[in-house]
Amino acid sequence: MNVLSLFDGMSCGQIALDRLGIKVENYYASEIDKYAIKIAQKNYPNTIQLGDIKNVKGKDLPNIDLLLAGSPCQGFSFAGKQLAFDDPRSALFFEFIRLLKECKPKYFLLENVRMKKEYLDAITDLVGVEPILINSALVSAQNRQRYYWTNLPVAGQPEDKRIVLKDILDPNATNFLSETTAFFLSETTALRPRTQRNAREITDKANALTATGYKGAQANGVTVVKVGGYWRVLTPLECERLQTVPDNYTEGVSNTQRYKMLGNGWTVDVICHILKGVDYGSN
Repeated sequence: MNVLSLFDGMSCGQIALDRLGIKVENYYASEIDKYAIKIAQKNYPNTIQLGDIKNVKGKDLPNIDLLLAGSPCQGFSFAGKQLAFDDPRSALFFEFIRLLKECKPKYFLLENVRMKKEYLDAITDLVGVEPILINSALVSAQNRQRYYWTNLPVAGQPEDKRIVLKDILDPNATNFLSETTAFFLSETTALRPRTQRNAREITDKANALTATGYKGAQANGVTVVKVGGYWRVLTPLECERLQTVPDNYTEGVSNTQRYKMLGNGWTVDVICHILKGVDYGSN
């Protein structure tokens, strides 16, 4: 099977295919982030890196059996500025459409965020199939709702594994926040988490990982968890577990880059659920 993965990042698609035991002859990846490429090559050294998607041409590739893509979503996201196709990052979606037409793969899978109905309908019209909305919370300790467009037969929603934060926490983690970084004085002078809307108990689900959430040690805008009476930020290892990525998969770059690529990545077990429909035996 020949696979073309666009916006490949750290190659979560390859993890899913590996986990399912699907044999891949050639895995072509289009990615420009040097840190994500480094991690992909560390774990899958046979990955054929193609660089910028704008330079990838279907005529230069062999027959592609599976086309994967998680095009940049910042311009579509409810959490973003809602610029949609006017945002140059989201406009890269049309490069996916171009290569879908040029490569004519047997199977394809496109992932993106929850968005306004007008954008959702526009993408659906161009891709030609209705999307499936899946929350990673079914297979992970993370609330992460994403749309998936695919021509693969998908057997409904994944089974709910009922995983919560306590199931993925590293007992050896020591990155507890000091009172001055973890708390602020409210109007009533009571100490409260400075990221109160993101504060979670170990029996909760985490917020969705984002590419920009983990900047600095103060945990602004990201999940902080209360463990043994103290607050701390989730570690890169724990974020790998939120994305159902193998432990220490992203080791080899700075923690900042690990958080970023995990926020940009896929929840692997959701991808496995979808790719179960690949008939790789006939290729």
